[in-house]
Amino acid sequence: MSGEGEGAVSEGGTPGVVRVVLADDQPLVRSGLRVLIADAPDLEVVGEAGTGAEAVHLAGRLRPDVVVMDIRMPGMDGIEATGRITAAYRATRVLMLTTFDDDAYVYGSLRAGASGFLVKDMELDAILAAIRVVAGGDGLIAPSVTGRLIAEFAARPEQTRPQRELTGITEREREVLTLVGRGLSNAEIAAELFISMATAKAHVARLLAKLQARDRVQLVIIAYETGLVAADGR
Repeated sequence: MSGEGEGAVSEGGTPGVVRVVLADDQPLVRSGLRVLIADAPDLEVVGEAGTGAEAVHLAGRLRPDVVVMDIRMPGMDGIEATGRITAAYRATRVLMLTTFDDDAYVYGSLRAGASGFLVKDMELDAILAAIRVVAGGDGLIAPSVTGRLIAEFAARPEQTRPQRELTGITEREREVLTLVGRGLSNAEIAAELFISMATAKAHVARLLAKLQARDRVQLVIIAYETGLVAADGR
């Protein structure tokens, strides 16, 4: 891949390698991420976009495993681009690239289908790990982001909070979903409910299938919107 300029792409791909598209309107940010990823043998940057519209186009053309998406971009922003990508290309995961002052965008990004968040000043190893986690089909939502999600949801007037019915799950699955919504890991859920780790994982997997959730992050959203988790996170 040349990596020069917006819209640069690399066709094909190496089996077993996570294919990544970088979407950010700042060339310096894209360049830094590209150099970082180049040192990881299991990751490959296959395309770069400087706008949300370009990101959507590249996602359709290249079908990457992960799009690292900046939230704030001119024209079509990262949230709208994420919604279009996740709606059209279910196998492609979106990892939002954010800064600590983007609190107002957290909820919208998750609602659009983002599988997690990267903070621009994260340690380099943590950025690579986040891409791998999301590519593997897991959501990545740090406790700090969960807290901001709760705060944003709680700040909405009651009548404007999205509500949905929760049907088709067992009472035990309801308990597990509540704990997922509170930010507990599988290990913590197992300890809380006195079940094995394997059983906790199986419950989460069934919830993902029954609720047609892309990943764990979307289960958190469902837990809030169905009232299983209160706006104060309890």
